[in-house]
Amino acid sequence: MEGPSRQRQREAGESEKQSDEQLTCPECSSDDVVMDADQGELVCDDCGLVLDERQIDRGPEWRAFNHSERQSKSRVGAPVTETMHDKGLTTTIDWKDKDAYGRSLSSEKRSQMHRLRKWQERIRTKDAGERNLQFALSEIDRMASALGVPRSVREVASVIYRRALKEDLIRGRSIEGVATAALYAACRQEGIPRSLDEVAEVSRVEQKEIGRTYRYISQELGLELKPVDPKQFVPRFASALGLSEETQAKATEIIDVSAEQGLLSGKSPTGFAAAAIYAASLLCNEKKTQREVADVAQVTEVTIRNRYQEQIEAMGFR
Repeated sequence: MEGPSRQRQREAGESEKQSDEQLTCPECSSDDVVMDADQGELVCDDCGLVLDERQIDRGPEWRAFNHSERQSKSRVGAPVTETMHDKGLTTTIDWKDKDAYGRSLSSEKRSQMHRLRKWQERIRTKDAGERNLQFALSEIDRMASALGVPRSVREVASVIYRRALKEDLIRGRSIEGVATAALYAACRQEGIPRSLDEVAEVSRVEQKEIGRTYRYISQELGLELKPVDPKQFVPRFASALGLSEETQAKATEIIDVSAEQGLLSGKSPTGFAAAAIYAASLLCNEKKTQREVADVAQVTEVTIRNRYQEQIEAMGFR
């Protein structure tokens, strides 16, 4: 029975042979060549001739003696992320002035760590483009946290902004405006219902600029974004109002019937969803006032009344 060390050498030799061309021993013409990971050598397993030395060991630094140990010890580094300007590949120095054992550093060491931290931040961004990207991605992360959207949306928004930066679409526009437009486009692309008003609330730019920039980058980058479905807003609005599942199902039905008759064209999806929830609350005896629904949906009472009248007529109640 082979020992663990010899087995590891044989496995390393097999992987080496698969990656490179077939190796044969010039002494005995044997193709049974293994890599000695401890010595960094390619050795013929039959006659012991060293074919090559000072090989780079690409294997792990740990040993495993069976399959379960190998699976439990296999690991990778931190995943690459688009939400950081360097994709998370550089190191960061923690702001806490403590060593590995949790002990506070001396004043001399704290001063040294402060200088290292400062220079680390400087070398992470080598030019204006990276500083632009760093600021924009931090803005996207801040706004995404305020909106409560999942991490996948942040990744998509970061990719959209990187594309806009690469195509030189930022020139003449504010970084915050393009970052907000990228986040709004990512929300629509991932099917996360966030209205333009909600995005504008957490942004530092006006809603008109966000809409204008969004239309520009979506056209230039060829983003194929479908119209927002009002039904996506129903669960969130109904949950905020404390309505039952029956009322939500009724609101969805009202939206479907109204959309089939072409009433949705040119209408705000949030206003349409709010009116459907208001109508469903009346039909299911869970009455909510127009003011309550308008506050949750961030639309006016006039919008709810107009859409409500159209939907009631479409349902055939008048």
